[in-house]
Amino acid sequence: MSAPSSSPATSVEFIGMIETQEVSETRPATGPAIDPDYTIRFARAHEDAGFDRILIGYSSRRPDGTQVAAHMAARTERIGLLIAHRPGFVAPTLAARSFATLDRFTGGRVAVHTITGGNDAEQRKDGDYLDKEERYDRTDEYLGILRRAWSSAEPFGHEGRHYRFEDYSSDVLPHRAAGIPLYFGGSSEAAYRVGGKHADTFALWGEPLAETAEQIASVRAAAAAAGRTGTPGISVSFRPILAATEELAWERAHRILDTIRTGTGRPFFHQQNGERTPENAGSRRLLAAAARADRHDRALWTPTATATGAGGNTTALVGTPETVAQALLDYVDIGATTLLIRGYDPLDDAIDYGRHLIPLVRQELAHRAATTPSALTATGGTR
Repeated sequence: MSAPSSSPATSVEFIGMIETQEVSETRPATGPAIDPDYTIRFARAHEDAGFDRILIGYSSRRPDGTQVAAHMAARTERIGLLIAHRPGFVAPTLAARSFATLDRFTGGRVAVHTITGGNDAEQRKDGDYLDKEERYDRTDEYLGILRRAWSSAEPFGHEGRHYRFEDYSSDVLPHRAAGIPLYFGGSSEAAYRVGGKHADTFALWGEPLAETAEQIASVRAAAAAAGRTGTPGISVSFRPILAATEELAWERAHRILDTIRTGTGRPFFHQQNGERTPENAGSRRLLAAAARADRHDRALWTPTATATGAGGNTTALVGTPETVAQALLDYVDIGATTLLIRGYDPLDDAIDYGRHLIPLVRQELAHRAATTPSALTATGGTR
């Protein structure tokens, strides 16, 4: 299919992802679940590397993301905090105040990544027994309330299917009049519908270019159907595997794959109850791409997704920094405005991305901006 018609971005946002202990699919967990010093080292490594934001993940067993963000914010200078959040476990009015409070303390560094929930067993661990369609219906209502709570100077009430309250008002609003940026993850029709309606940036996992272009078109169509005049930005996620030569990069990639297969590390998300077919559409799409071929396009490599059951963003881009930078730019060319990159060797890779990968992408985009001054500059979505 043809690529989306919007002009490619001439600047891009880089997002990393952190843990509160040293752990990955290739590394067994070391230390306590919350290691304050390691968390700060990891956050500062991203800041020093030139990342724009850090994603703080969510699952039923992980530390609370808002508190992790507050800990990092107090010990970093500028890096943005992208807090993963599942609607439904706290009232949207309380969530609005919580995020706005942190946003005020940090001078506008907060963004929220909405995860509706793709696994029934995982949701039930925190007491949520709605099915997938009901969860998306609730998310739709929830995000509408968040937006209004962040922008309303007057008290308001709400009576919907999932939430009801009266005369709500808050003394704390976000740092910026535009509110707090909303990111949104998902790959199902329901996700396109709700995320296309609400998201500033819609987040996808790293599929081949053609399939990614199809998803971007679906998000844009959903945004248009919701009556939006602008379109959401698009985030695409990868696990870059770098080395000085192509041969060394592929040797490293296969060592990583062998380590994953031994099961010595821990995936970010665990397969639930030994399931073989994930419930969520994003994981199923990654596994389908992996079943078609190990390698796609310029540098996309999918066996890491198969080895982990596609539990999260698990596809790799393999090669020299120059090759991987060009691969990332291929996604920018079809509409990506945000690139989420994290490594299988998390802290060391974040440092290497800052030294060898992020500058190459930004240099090329700066060159494009200088040589095509009329091009559209995009760092995120518009509402």
